[in-house]
Amino acid sequence: MKLYEVVFSPTGGTQKVADRLAQSLSGEIVPVDLTDHTLAFASIALTPDDVAVLAVPSYGGRVPAPVVERLAALHGNGARAVLVCVYGNRAYEDTLAELQDTAKQAGFRPIAAVAAVAEHSIARQFAAGRPDAQDAQQLAAFAAQTRGKLTAGSAAEPQIPGNRPYQKAGGAGMVPKPTKACVRCGACAKTCPVQAISADDPKKVNAKACISCMRCVSICPHDARKVNPLLLSAAGLMLKKVCAQRKDNELFLA
Repeated sequence: MKLYEVVFSPTGGTQKVADRLAQSLSGEIVPVDLTDHTLAFASIALTPDDVAVLAVPSYGGRVPAPVVERLAALHGNGARAVLVCVYGNRAYEDTLAELQDTAKQAGFRPIAAVAAVAEHSIARQFAAGRPDAQDAQQLAAFAAQTRGKLTAGSAAEPQIPGNRPYQKAGGAGMVPKPTKACVRCGACAKTCPVQAISADDPKKVNAKACISCMRCVSICPHDARKVNPLLLSAAGLMLKKVCAQRKDNELFLA
């Protein structure tokens, strides 16, 4: 059995959650980086004996549109899947339901699901440091239960919350821009998941293509990409009430 760790994690939070689950499950881990736009996703084919951890962030209560397209291109071929959506302590809304539908359309059999909390990718003061030790303990225990289900050969599908049709995706509308510190090194353009930054001139950004994933902000070696501070402050104020109290991870295992 191979364990495919299929992850879209521009700033690392989703990757941390996926790693904790994958490392607690048995099998040879095969990483699939959904942020890498150069990968031939349609060439990736699993077998019914394989298992996949499919991990995505929640953007505005939905799976990011480019991620849906990349997941849909995979060939699950009956492989069992653990679904993971990661959100910044606000709400994940229809993300997990959309991930469930996308996985099934790609030929996967969802047997478990997690809605986990990690540090907010934009307003990083919320859920700072998560997943933490408490999360790690909870995720490890859930992985052990999932491993038991895999060993038993069960493919029972869990009940996952969400609306169908899905709610309209909320938009962050925050496009990071270069500051005077930008030296046009191109690190941001090279790693942008949606090629929203010009490779010829990294100071040029396609605002319509940008999905506000904050990869460019986190990857810049010169700390030279920033979100408008007024917009960031406004977002912080809006999120303060709904994100102030710690939310628990939600676990689904039929």
